[in-house]
Amino acid sequence: MIGHSPMNPAPVPPLTTLPDGTIKQVNPFSGTEVWTVPGRAHRPVPRHGPATVEITDDNRDARTDFGLDCMLKTTPEKARLVIDDNGEPRILRGLTVSRLHETTPLFRRVANLYEILTYTYWAVNYGYRMDALAARHMAEYLAEDAGVDHVEELLRTRMERAGVSADEIEADFTRDRRMQTIHEKGSAFFGGGHDIIIARDHYIPGATRSDQLCGSGELDWSTHRLYIAFTVDAMDRLYRANPYVRYVATFQNWLPPAGASVEHLHKQLVAIDEHGLQNETEIAQVRANPNMYNEWAADFAGRHNLIFAENDHAVAFAGFGHRYPTLEVFSKSATTEPWMMNDEERDAVADLVHACHIAAGPETPSNEEWLHRPLDVDVPMPWRIVIKWRTSTLAGFEGGTKIFINTISPAALKDRVLTSLVTAREGGRLAPGIRLGEECIFQRNSLKYNPAIK
Repeated sequence: MIGHSPMNPAPVPPLTTLPDGTIKQVNPFSGTEVWTVPGRAHRPVPRHGPATVEITDDNRDARTDFGLDCMLKTTPEKARLVIDDNGEPRILRGLTVSRLHETTPLFRRVANLYEILTYTYWAVNYGYRMDALAARHMAEYLAEDAGVDHVEELLRTRMERAGVSADEIEADFTRDRRMQTIHEKGSAFFGGGHDIIIARDHYIPGATRSDQLCGSGELDWSTHRLYIAFTVDAMDRLYRANPYVRYVATFQNWLPPAGASVEHLHKQLVAIDEHGLQNETEIAQVRANPNMYNEWAADFAGRHNLIFAENDHAVAFAGFGHRYPTLEVFSKSATTEPWMMNDEERDAVADLVHACHIAAGPETPSNEEWLHRPLDVDVPMPWRIVIKWRTSTLAGFEGGTKIFINTISPAALKDRVLTSLVTAREGGRLAPGIRLGEECIFQRNSLKYNPAIK
């Protein structure tokens, strides 16, 4: 067990196994208390899902607003990642309506139609105005009649869903007010701070049924690397575009039980003006113990045989003290900002995250949460990604006690994931360079984010 630090909020050690097999866990960073109780996993859990329908070439890319045949149902495209004629990835930025079909995007970056922090929030509270790149994109987009029509249609949709009356909407789009409304209310589509990264495919290639969804684990490892790299690029862009941003929250919700309103592979990035409570707690902790991510995470996992995969620049283990079965991937890099890492370091994290999604399978609802050091923080914090399996529903016991029941112990989760990954590697699905199980080299202080550790 790890020793207690004055800043450690955990009332008990991170892992305690009682004689009857009950496992009590406390997350060393958040203080969340979790119990794994023998037999609890045997209770019946009903599964619900939409009826399966046939998938054909006619409906394959039009089943959701994120499909390739529905590009004008999303907001103006800030960027897209394409594969050029030489097979190399390339990012195109600031496309107009007339250019949308010149290339086929592997991933697209668009503004969320329903922002968490609106463009008006930043403008009114901070005096923010979009940067020159966004302003140019907006001007070029609205120079085309099709662009004007697109923005108007999106604004009408958003206003209708917000309960604005038909008369008020029509008053905003009269001949005299139309362009003023589009420029004022449409600015969020170009200069806002809540973006979505949308994958090309809704279904796996060759799918014939609507339950054959394309999740992160169904991408090949090289495509998943590009997915992560394109998301990292978006993080960098959001920080650069708005000097008032203190943190960019990045996450992926997969399937409705995990909070996804659209069953299509996508990530979200939200620029916010705070660090968030979790970051503030960890910042205080890391000031007291700069090496805590080694001591309380990677090293602790290694000593308790919870590491299931690693490569030269990242490590993955079964997490402890989480409400849901959770897999954690930590970058070993000395660089704490993912957009400043070299390709090899960034891809190493992507490969292990990809492996985690393969182990979960596309039918498992999950949240993928990214954590990194905020730009205005002077303490070292490594880039890490946690994948939470949303396989249970919180109930009255958890709400009343703040003790959460997780039906899979960290050790059982590690064994389950490792078995899946061995099979996946035999099938050629894992990226090269991944070591599994006993192949992993448990090296203390493997996370090099802390400059005091050589």
